[in-house]
Amino acid sequence: MADLPTVGTPVDTLTDQSRMAGGPGARLAAVRAEAAAFKREFATTGTPDTITTHDLVTLPYPTRFGLFRASRALAPFLSITNRMLVIRWRESDGRRRVLLFEPSDVERGRYTAYFDRLARRTPDVVARRMVTEHGSVRSHLAGLGIAPEDVDYLLFDHLHTQDLRRWVGTTAYQEDLGGRPEPVFPHAKVVVQRDELAGMAELHPLQRPWYQPYAYRDVPPEAFLPIEGSVILGPGVGVVKTPGHVFGNQSLVVNTATGIWVSSENVIAAECLVPEHSKLPGLARWSREWQQEVVLNANTVETTADQYNSVVLEKTLADPSQDDPRFPQFFPSSELTGAWTNPGTTPTFSHRALTHTRG
Repeated sequence: MADLPTVGTPVDTLTDQSRMAGGPGARLAAVRAEAAAFKREFATTGTPDTITTHDLVTLPYPTRFGLFRASRALAPFLSITNRMLVIRWRESDGRRRVLLFEPSDVERGRYTAYFDRLARRTPDVVARRMVTEHGSVRSHLAGLGIAPEDVDYLLFDHLHTQDLRRWVGTTAYQEDLGGRPEPVFPHAKVVVQRDELAGMAELHPLQRPWYQPYAYRDVPPEAFLPIEGSVILGPGVGVVKTPGHVFGNQSLVVNTATGIWVSSENVIAAECLVPEHSKLPGLARWSREWQQEVVLNANTVETTADQYNSVVLEKTLADPSQDDPRFPQFFPSSELTGAWTNPGTTPTFSHRALTHTRG
């Protein structure tokens, strides 16, 4: 995809971890220093016009994945809520931009290998209690008065579970979709790290349960805007490369009226960045005993040390919450959600939404 157009302004302050010298410990020290420098730089880029949050689906997720080895909860599953952020800004020339962060096609996402197997083993009566669909991407946009053709960018922290065929169209007939779908977002481009596209070309066994590779065979290449590393997309809107959860993982960074927020699925709760303040069973103790300052979302272990370093980068970038300064303005794209069916997994603190309007 070397001939495809690029997007955004590259960030020189942050070095791709794969290009850093030394081992993971040395890279961790470098990540901390670079993140602090970038934070000062990013705060000067302005703010977007608006950010709104829209719930898509709440679904079960294994506790051993979401809270890694730290949890002492009795429940084998916890609940996470997937949400979409809608971000709008104007370019310096006055052009309006609309970015959708995590606009998951929930209906198609259920065919991801892991979740498909889980659904087949779960009785319908149980599934109805465990899965709640809150609204679709299209219904949320309609409520905002945003036409699909006005969407410029689709952004995901990574492409686990994602099927983009209905969003960006296909080049051939799709038997499971009953035709060749016209793109819902005809002008939108998918901003993705080149590393992830390269990794998806031939999946490793550790990756296979979480991707839907067949869904990308006929997606038009021009639907993608591949980037390498971190970029600034607009005033107060950035994409930071945070490898580890997948090779080409990336995080959304936004500057708002309350300071800088970071969003990804590297962890599933803000308290996972500060487990010393967590009341979730086991987290604080595990953090002390193992001398680890963060608790990863570890359903994949592609490069766990890099993921740890990436979470420290996110933690360094995020400003303290104005609701409770002990917790950072880290907004999990899949946030831990308490449920009576999952004892021991109710979060100590939740953001539930990220909103901003420029004054």
